[in-house]
Amino acid sequence: MNLLELRGVHTHVGAYHILHGVDLTVPAGEVTMLLGRNGAGKTSTLRTLMGLWTASSGRVTFKGEDITPMSTPDIASRGIAYVPETMGIFGELSVAENLLLAARSAKRLADLDDTRLDWLFRLFPALKTFWHHPAGKLSGGQKQMVAIARALVEPRELLVIDEPSKGLAPAIVGNLISALRELKATQTTVLLVEQNFRVAAELGDSVAVMDDGRVVHHGAMAALIEDASL
Repeated sequence: MNLLELRGVHTHVGAYHILHGVDLTVPAGEVTMLLGRNGAGKTSTLRTLMGLWTASSGRVTFKGEDITPMSTPDIASRGIAYVPETMGIFGELSVAENLLLAARSAKRLADLDDTRLDWLFRLFPALKTFWHHPAGKLSGGQKQMVAIARALVEPRELLVIDEPSKGLAPAIVGNLISALRELKATQTTVLLVEQNFRVAAELGDSVAVMDDGRVVHHGAMAALIEDASL
């Protein structure tokens, strides 16, 4: 079953025609990789499905519901969490406060689900170490972990992550892969934009490749790995 579908999605930003009829499916319980060169339209696709940019035509559906005309808060309330390429960390707030902001059911730190927090601490041990530290003082890799953990602080139906490994040292990328692999084992549905093929190969179940604002290939990640010409 497809949790998310984009059909014939076009997006204009001012005078610029950014997406040219994007067709994309994200099966439930799988990790779908969205690959392509810089400027191919990957981030624009994520911004459009999150309602940050409005599709000029076409349709975005989530669990069969048309979310194309919805506002970003309404889309997020359906159970979709978005980790942007910029991470969006609140630097002057602590790690704990960053996570609290994303927890709709909690008004105080004491209200956060302890079991959920223990799981996040196992995924990202640095969170516990720097729990009360200003998030802006953390390294790039640690900030990325905060951004992903913030999206997971409460159960979500779909996790949308944009370039999580960008600019990170290889050792940190390895740690990130391990955490995302554990997340994958929980059958959390993930749409993951990447340019690091190692990350894509390690995590992807299916893959869509974009070029010039269109999806030009869609299939199993294993098939892409095995076919050098493809």
